[in-house]
Amino acid sequence: MKSLLPLLLLTTTASAEIYFEPWSYTEKDFFPSAIISTATVDWNGDEQLSEDKKTVDDAKLKKNEVAYFGDENGWLAVDFEDVPAETEITVEISVGGYMKPSRYSISTGKKYKNLRIFPKCLWDYEALHKVKEQKPVNATFKVTIDGEEYEEQVETCVMKSLNDCPFYIIWDAENDDFEDFSVIFTAYVNENHPWIDGILKEAIKSGLVSSFTGYQSGDPEEVIAQVFAVWNVLQRRGIKYSDISTTTPSKYVVSQTVRFLDDTIDATQANCVDGSVLMASILRKIGIESYLVMVPGHCFLAFRTAKGDDVDLFGEESDLFGLETTMLGNNDLKPLEDLPKMPEKTKKKEFEASFETFQNALAAGSASIVEHAELLQSGESPDTQMISVSEARELGIMPIASGREKK
Repeated sequence: MKSLLPLLLLTTTASAEIYFEPWSYTEKDFFPSAIISTATVDWNGDEQLSEDKKTVDDAKLKKNEVAYFGDENGWLAVDFEDVPAETEITVEISVGGYMKPSRYSISTGKKYKNLRIFPKCLWDYEALHKVKEQKPVNATFKVTIDGEEYEEQVETCVMKSLNDCPFYIIWDAENDDFEDFSVIFTAYVNENHPWIDGILKEAIKSGLVSSFTGYQSGDPEEVIAQVFAVWNVLQRRGIKYSDISTTTPSKYVVSQTVRFLDDTIDATQANCVDGSVLMASILRKIGIESYLVMVPGHCFLAFRTAKGDDVDLFGEESDLFGLETTMLGNNDLKPLEDLPKMPEKTKKKEFEASFETFQNALAAGSASIVEHAELLQSGESPDTQMISVSEARELGIMPIASGREKK
């Protein structure tokens, strides 16, 4: 794991020396999207955590393992080495304009070789929500040991844009040691967005479906018809593929720019992730299980045509379909309001063209799932992940509210 600053040496007694250094999960980059969406997540015990994750209540720590005090779900901490027994330590961390001074104090009952202290971070979530462009911020670390306050350490870091989503953290590139944070992409899936109701009403007006009932019919064809109705109305809104995904790179964190649902609709442009989270937001609203599928350099949507946990999603009886959302812009369809004025022959031709593209998108997405099935199942490659939106919500990943009103 990485630290922000060089190791510092503190002489606390004539016979004991304690080393300490500030620590951050994401090095000098802070990601508002991750901080906001994971505010209620308890990572402790989750398989995404490093294998060396331990707490002071666990069995005896092995050599070089770290004991944790405080909020183990925090993003910022201070590391200590060679801490004697019966040592009083207070840690205070703040981030100018975004995190109030956050403290945690301990009294060690025994000595520790490696110790990490996480204060409960008092983030200003409203301020984080307003970060649309990255900017420098000062992170301040204060340490008090046995009543002696040491010189505060200030590090200039970068507060990333709210649209920057961390994908994974590289601990050791040579040994393929990474920490997967791809689940945070589901924070941009917003099934509560006020604009979704309007999109669904438009889809019903198109006449392709009479209602959105999710899996209630028990008919996979009906589920596919509902997905196509959403697809068609987004095409009629003029959504086109646009490969705008570049973000300022981070040394240790791989990330990507993701638009919010309303920004995608307003701009009528979507990169592969934008289109996938847009479709996933609408499908989740109507009760259809959806997934974000990450393969090297690309993202697409997957959905299920039936509900249940007893199906092997990668087996022959799978009800999982991939959908290549970058193909949304392959047809130039008339807006929905023009449909009543169109001759029936023209209208039919448009629907047929749209459905043909939809079928091709299903074929392309599903073929990609088959191609990458082994790595998608194992999750061993940082670039190849299948992320269940439902499982992310169960974990506690919250949608990031857009702040936009219904229109």
